[in-house]
Amino acid sequence: MSANSAHRSGSQPWLHQKGEVIQDFGTVKQFPLGLSYEARMYSCQRLNKVLADTQILYGLYKKHHWLMRGATFYQLHVVLDKHAGEQLELVDALAERVQTLGGVAVGDPRHVAEITSIPRPPDGVEEVPAMLSRLLEAHETILAEAHDAAARTVELGDDGTNDLLVSQVIRTGELQSWFLAEHLVDTPLVRS
Repeated sequence: MSANSAHRSGSQPWLHQKGEVIQDFGTVKQFPLGLSYEARMYSCQRLNKVLADTQILYGLYKKHHWLMRGATFYQLHVVLDKHAGEQLELVDALAERVQTLGGVAVGDPRHVAEITSIPRPPDGVEEVPAMLSRLLEAHETILAEAHDAAARTVELGDDGTNDLLVSQVIRTGELQSWFLAEHLVDTPLVRS
């Protein structure tokens, strides 16, 4: 069989393809969603910011899950992995909302690093309270951004983005923050 006939049969993958960018990041295409261009553009910008920060938070959760130490190792190892999975679900929901609005979701880790507001952690292992505090600070950054974006998207009539931010991003972030914060409380010894 010749190379030409293998190509025609469709059994040979077309390797090393290059393509033109067909939609630039930061743009939105028109979809019949009943939302103005301005509303969709604004929502995509805000969602991509929350998306970038959420991808970083997911990475922090996995890092701290792997590097956990101490007497509460097992409990924290399990809860951090659970939280990471929930953050990964949010990443997908946020990215799909951007795409639904006609935008381009931030997906490349290098691009995410340029957009995020979450400070980079040390490459090594921190003490457990510092790891948990770092996660709480990341949550607070995302929650502040999500609250502000949710309020503004209501003004623009983007109920879908508002719902995603409130019912998923904010509620998940608040619950996860509560679980983490309770691990940083000194509990007094009970004396009998």
